[in-house]
Amino acid sequence: MTNPYAGLPDHQFWRRSVSRIEAHRFDPVVNPRFQIAASDKVATAGSCFAQHISRRLQAIDFNYFIPEAGRHLGPAERQRRNYGVFSARFGNLYTTAQLRQLFEEAFGERRPLEQAWRRADGRYVDAYRPQVEPDGYVDARAVSQDREDHLAAVRRMFREADVFIFTLGLTEAWRSRGDGWVFPLAPGVAAGDYDPQAYEAVNYTVAEVEADLTLFLDALKQINPDVRVLLTVSPVPLIATFENRHVLTSTTYSKAVLRVVADEVLRRYGWVDYFPSYEIITGSYAGGLYYEDDYREVNQVGVGHAMRCFLGNYVSREGEVTGTQTTAPPPPPASTGGIVCDEEMIDAVRA
Repeated sequence: MTNPYAGLPDHQFWRRSVSRIEAHRFDPVVNPRFQIAASDKVATAGSCFAQHISRRLQAIDFNYFIPEAGRHLGPAERQRRNYGVFSARFGNLYTTAQLRQLFEEAFGERRPLEQAWRRADGRYVDAYRPQVEPDGYVDARAVSQDREDHLAAVRRMFREADVFIFTLGLTEAWRSRGDGWVFPLAPGVAAGDYDPQAYEAVNYTVAEVEADLTLFLDALKQINPDVRVLLTVSPVPLIATFENRHVLTSTTYSKAVLRVVADEVLRRYGWVDYFPSYEIITGSYAGGLYYEDDYREVNQVGVGHAMRCFLGNYVSREGEVTGTQTTAPPPPPASTGGIVCDEEMIDAVRA
């Protein structure tokens, strides 16, 4: 009798690749599609968890590409004003809809009807990155002027990045009923006023998430033919859901959708790969040990495990330590604290 499973490698069997492996040695990466060399400009964007990747790249003196670096400021002020958190100061891009609209705005294809929201203290914020400027802006015109500088950096990032790492975070979002533009936070949380006639909640489907990501990838390849993209899914649960159901149920839906989309895109584009940080952190083999006491934030041990797998599989031997950073941002903190997460504002308001 023949058996189609006979002779398959160990990594395709649970007991051989999970049960019999010490937890700290677990590595689910198989056949990475590309390597990151010392000379490659690596850009990152996405949800809160993506910041762990950018921090580690900076910590090992990697060629982390930051075209919006705040070079005119001192190290402490750069950190306070969120320079170097990502490659550009766009804050959290939780959804593929945000990623697509940022690209289209940067290259002049679309413009939002509204840009500025007023805070309770009278200062203004950028509606699409409400926490990047802690002191706020004096008026809506200042928001618009700073956004133009930001978009110039975004254009440079997309055009020049050799590797773009994007962490898919959420399927739930808030958007304008007027033009369909998507915000990282609901109006009224960090600034602005919530008007159900002007804004609506949305929870994207697999088809919608995939459509936005596909449109972005096609457009990115047009302006940067040699770019490679690495997708990850954030293992951080939703802090709140607007759906009338348990937040854990909504979290499961959201992560399942994002993981399916990542796989669908992987099958379509040979220059796109998927790094399983989600599986490393949430896998049953870890017994929940990679989360803080709130069962939500990923702890330093979990981040360390994920980044060991990332560096061991994607970084060329000669590129592990380069000393050739495009910029010199302040060194990242040693702990997982200090992660800039717009979502946290939701829980703060509720409390």
